[in-house]
Amino acid sequence: MHYLLLGFAPGLYWLWYFYQRDKIEPEPLRLVLISYFLGILAVAITFLVQLPFRWSYFTSAVIAAPIIEESSKFLIVFIFLYRNKNFSEPMDGIVYTSAVALGFASIENGIYLFKFSKQAKFLLPNIILIRALLSVPAHALFSSIWGHALGNIKFSKKKNIISVVFALLLAMILHAFFNFFCNPYIVSSFGLLALLAAMWIFINCKIRRSLDESPYAKRSYFSRWRRKKG
Repeated sequence: MHYLLLGFAPGLYWLWYFYQRDKIEPEPLRLVLISYFLGILAVAITFLVQLPFRWSYFTSAVIAAPIIEESSKFLIVFIFLYRNKNFSEPMDGIVYTSAVALGFASIENGIYLFKFSKQAKFLLPNIILIRALLSVPAHALFSSIWGHALGNIKFSKKKNIISVVFALLLAMILHAFFNFFCNPYIVSSFGLLALLAAMWIFINCKIRRSLDESPYAKRSYFSRWRRKKG
């Protein structure tokens, strides 16, 4: 059971990381934590929908999983968070989406560690390290792609729904490549690292852009300047 709980540690760390990136108008911590636990609901949806596709690693992990997992997380964010009054700036799309994704990744991580503790305990240290540094943050990065698009469309005069659809499809494709590189018969460390590095660069650019476009930006920075002068 302690391995299941240990699976939550990396997710909580990355949740803090994305939460503290929201420098201008931080979200209510309570709602961010609720979003994190809503990600567990997305796991339940994914498990039920994915059952018929478990023919092979390729059909399950490379084709079905990215589509079903990203769609489940998207539905959770859109139904429970998108219309919330605290979703009040573009950056919030990344904050709430990453929180849901990390809740999803945490329970998934816990299940993986529990399984390995029963089947191949000697591999646990490597599995813990790899999943903490790669798999868990990868979920947040995939979903932040369409989370950024949701944040943009909510505060844009032109409601370009196509941009959200494109971002969701892109997240699914990148997720599929990630799972493909994780295939035990392929295992490409270079592919995984290159993909994650590219996504970190991409999401960091989107975070900076979202902060720049925040309606609170000028007021927040002016207030800080006044406090420093005083």
